[in-house]
Amino acid sequence: MRNIVETPCHPFLLQSNGFTLVGSSVQVHTSGESKDDWDAGSDSLLSFDFNNAHCSSRPPGDYCEVNVCSNGGICVTGAGATFICICPDGYTGDTCNDTEAGPCNPNPCKNDAICEVTGQSRRGDVFSEYICKCQDGFDGVHCQNNVNDCAGQPCKNGGSCRDLNGDFNCRCPSPYVGKHCQLRCISLLGMEGGGIAESQISASSVHYGILGLQRWGPELARLHNKGLVNAWTSASHDRNPWIEINMQRKMRFTGIVTQGASRMGSAEFIKAFKVASSLDGRTYTVYRLDGQKKDNVFVGNVDNDSTKTNLFDPPIIGQYFRIIPVVCRKACTLRMELVGCELNGCSEPMGMKSRLLSDRQISASSVHRTWGIEAFTWQSHYARLDKQGKTNAWTAATTNRSEWLQVDLESPKRITGIITQGAKDFGAVQFVSAFKVAYSDDGQSWSVVKDDVTSTDKIFPGNSDNNVHKKNVFEPPFYARLVRILPWAWHERITLRMELLGCDE
Repeated sequence: MRNIVETPCHPFLLQSNGFTLVGSSVQVHTSGESKDDWDAGSDSLLSFDFNNAHCSSRPPGDYCEVNVCSNGGICVTGAGATFICICPDGYTGDTCNDTEAGPCNPNPCKNDAICEVTGQSRRGDVFSEYICKCQDGFDGVHCQNNVNDCAGQPCKNGGSCRDLNGDFNCRCPSPYVGKHCQLRCISLLGMEGGGIAESQISASSVHYGILGLQRWGPELARLHNKGLVNAWTSASHDRNPWIEINMQRKMRFTGIVTQGASRMGSAEFIKAFKVASSLDGRTYTVYRLDGQKKDNVFVGNVDNDSTKTNLFDPPIIGQYFRIIPVVCRKACTLRMELVGCELNGCSEPMGMKSRLLSDRQISASSVHRTWGIEAFTWQSHYARLDKQGKTNAWTAATTNRSEWLQVDLESPKRITGIITQGAKDFGAVQFVSAFKVAYSDDGQSWSVVKDDVTSTDKIFPGNSDNNVHKKNVFEPPFYARLVRILPWAWHERITLRMELLGCDE
């Protein structure tokens, strides 16, 4: 004889297939007087249909007559339901047959909030302790409420705030940019300093003076340019003149500084002009103020030498920047500088030229002394862009690749670029023609900027003379406290003036 034993959660009344069994367990013998009512055969195993078993009529909340709950769950009768399973810790589902993932699965928090379990206490089978960590712009127990993100006046420098769903947008007055209008987009883009090469400047026409011997070409249109022939002038027959700068990448333009010139003793300048921009050099958009249907005409110069600054509000985004003269005195003659920044807005001078960075923040591997004289020492802190004087740059004591110039920003900054410049040592032209860049936060562990394509140390092109600026952009930018320039190639001696570009973000 074999026994089948089922032990439910309490004394029960089990009904199935016409049989009624009472007790705290079922013990059925397959032999005996009622053998004919079961499957035939001595000592055969009872086949009892538990799937068709059911609880007898009991009040809601009472124990079920048969516990159909798995994994130690407690079965009770429910109002409007055959049964309800109260599951133990770690289990869930109609019959406690699923593993409990916890209160954060699925995530009860709204609007991309993070659910975090803070304790293991529960109410029955429900976690009682979790919190929702809300994203900026939302609050509430489940981060279900969108708050007014402009209430705290997040926009700086006169920016206007627009509340969004869980975020905000600042409309920044020129020349400010950035999430909070916290960055000034006012870098000189390279006409005066030479960072913009001659090959990047073109024009509709050129004036030739004195029997064609003087060429007033577009490459001369640099602010404060000196000399007898020192500006761009369009040809006299050109009825639609223009001059254009190709920045070779998308830039943010926030302003322009213009200047005329004197030709044969006569003042010539542009009195009024328009500007246009293009992303591809084929399709151009003439600048208009917001809400205006007419092209904006800017006021230009009133003489040949003073400068006139115009700001663009909103700024202009483009690669090609074109100036279109409208009214000229004598001839359309121009010297100019563009004002703006990289698209990310983070390209402010970090303080080498302005002396915001002190002398003690600039160091080097060694310094050179001309003729060994102390007074002619080319100190590390002389490496400031456009510094003047007899000794006006840093020069290393040796000419090998172990030399370096270091700038300590005193806290990590976002570094987006560098401008370099050579110098003269008593008439001898000297400059760094190629270099690497390394950075660190502690001065012990250093990383060298890598080439995106080859993943090797990137070698940046340097200068080709002693005075013209050379700008290099770091893509992507890096964050660091300490920045080192590692000369890789040079002319005569390792000689450098420079400026770092970046921001505090």
